Amino acid sequence: MKKKIIIYTLFSLVLLTAFYISLSFTKGYFDVKLPVMSYVQNFSFTDQNGQPVTEKNVDGKIYVTNYFFTTCKGICPKMNFNLKGVYDQFKDNKDFAIISHSSMPETDSVPLLKAYEERMLPDDHNNPAKWYFVTGSKDSLYKMARQSYLLDNDKNNSENIQEAFIHTQFIALVDQKKRVRGIYDALKPSEIEQLEKDITKLFKEKDS
Repeated sequence: MKKKIIIYTLFSLVLLTAFYISLSFTKGYFDVKLPVMSYVQNFSFTDQNGQPVTEKNVDGKIYVTNYFFTTCKGICPKMNFNLKGVYDQFKDNKDFAIISHSSMPETDSVPLLKAYEERMLPDDHNNPAKWYFVTGSKDSLYKMARQSYLLDNDKNNSENIQEAFIHTQFIALVDQKKRVRGIYDALKPSEIEQLEKDITKLFKEKDS
């Protein structure tokens, strides 16, 4: 009887050991991947340094994108302040970027965008993570918000873009294959925290 108990015990230990070894090899296999929500179209804008910014600037990079305007006194300052925290966490990674689009390109000139960058990044003029503050034609900017980043109300799709105005705290996360993988409320600390976790998840997904 004692011999059987010893055999069963050893057998159970072998099974448990095999189970934990298999878990170590399949770690992350059952992780839920972020959904693919949209595909980013090609684009061409001008940044705070007067330089062109296209989809080639973010080839192979993970980036966060949003819409703001330099004279905004409402949600924009808090949204970009929270984004600054994300920037600080990932700025040393050459494969991370942020693109902030002007929702008022008729007034947000290149010098105004440069002054805005200097206020946002007073001690980081080299901008290693490439936080682009971009402007361009309103038509192109708004079509990107609606058709690529899903950051505008669907009901606005039929509106005349020249009469429309985007003022949203929502931001999008784009992966290295230019696919939108998440939308977040940048005014909520819990969603900013989730954004940071999802960025880390995408880097691991990229590495794998």
